[in-house]
Amino acid sequence: MMVTFRNFQRIHLVGIGGIGMSGIAEVLLTLGYSVSGSDTKPSPTTERLQNLGATIYEGHKASNAEGAHVVVISSAIKSENPEIVEAHKRKIPVIPRAEMLAELMRLKYGIAVAGAHGKTTTTSMLSWIFHSAGLDPSFLIGGIAENFASSFAVTRGKYFIIEGDEYDTAFFDKGPKFLHYMPASLLLTHVEFDHADIYKDLEAVKTAFKRLVNLVPRRGVIVAYDGSENVRECVSEAFCRVESYGLSKAAHWRAVEPKFEPEKTRWRVLRNGKHWAGFEFPLAGAYNVLNATGAAAIAANYGVAPEAIGEALRTFKSVKRRLEVKAEVNGITIIDDFAHHPTAIAATLEAVRTRYPGRRLWAIFEPRSNTLRRKVFEGDLIASLSSADQIVVASVFRPEAVPEPERLEPSAIAEGLRAKGKNARQLKDADAIVAEIAPELKPGDMVVILSNGGFGGIYEKLPRQIHAAAGVSA
Repeated sequence: MMVTFRNFQRIHLVGIGGIGMSGIAEVLLTLGYSVSGSDTKPSPTTERLQNLGATIYEGHKASNAEGAHVVVISSAIKSENPEIVEAHKRKIPVIPRAEMLAELMRLKYGIAVAGAHGKTTTTSMLSWIFHSAGLDPSFLIGGIAENFASSFAVTRGKYFIIEGDEYDTAFFDKGPKFLHYMPASLLLTHVEFDHADIYKDLEAVKTAFKRLVNLVPRRGVIVAYDGSENVRECVSEAFCRVESYGLSKAAHWRAVEPKFEPEKTRWRVLRNGKHWAGFEFPLAGAYNVLNATGAAAIAANYGVAPEAIGEALRTFKSVKRRLEVKAEVNGITIIDDFAHHPTAIAATLEAVRTRYPGRRLWAIFEPRSNTLRRKVFEGDLIASLSSADQIVVASVFRPEAVPEPERLEPSAIAEGLRAKGKNARQLKDADAIVAEIAPELKPGDMVVILSNGGFGGIYEKLPRQIHAAAGVSA
């Protein structure tokens, strides 16, 4: 159902405290709409929204929907939610978050960043490049961009940069969110089998991305990673111009001569085989060099000079929960990374190796995402985690949500790693992990915590225990 939001005054968001929904709520408040929303419990996010003028309800009750002109939901909301049931009774339109975003994008010139990996960081980079170049972009990102201290902005500029999510839209729309966006241009990073709870296989994933590619009009441009056969297949029948980026000699935009230093990464970009620019930024990892090269290529297509792109990248601060240093205690560095897929885990661990060579690397992994809780990725996980020196695998988060035949077995991951000669163990939860590994940690150790959730408070508990073991007050 297409809904024109300009015809409504009060918009109600179910699950308003989530990163995506809260960003939309702030956008709507900025545009002058009356906003209400509900969530299971209060949080700093809902408190912030309340301070900005939103009406916040704790818990999901039918009465929350009273007075709303439209109700917005995410894919996490089920049909039996009492607010949805009440909205249907009152004939209040119920629409998915993606449709809300599509309406906002129709007010601007939309640029989408999509792909199995790298889209949050790359969307943040592109938004910062446009901002630094004075283009005043609106943006909506699936994470907190540290340069903006926000996941969104609504501005007077004509561009809207959005992270294109391939996950399903709502309980009544199982298609990917990004098919609602109708972008004028697209940056495509990776295409891999992911979201095993939504997609049957890799072919289903590729079909979704091919449909997104076909939404980009002839006047637009697609910048696509050339290091993936899946990506090349998905853009092969695009209606618009396609430019490739990557490491190969055939790439339109080629990253060369990367140098990974303790505090920064430097590289050059060739455009059609000729030197175009030299860049540096404080991020680690070859994958971030690729992310930045793709973002630079899109920006160049909108007239941003290489000098302006270089200055933006030099001052780019990354995204929360992407290789984020959470604590440094007694010479031990604890890093948080939003692990969601075996390929991303492998790239994260490689980035830590290049930034901190020669240091002992711990990987503390919680199978938490819908992808990583499934057995289908068992072999890939063993391979991706094996680059660490010490590996700890926690129990599957909410195992009852995954049918037992499909469910990952953490002990099998640990056993597979030991069979490869790795030091690996399986421990129940954050408390067990902290109790066992804290006494083993030594100055110089790098501890990378891989989870897309709170992981039982391990980010706070582990530094505290290290302090306590050293007799230092945290």
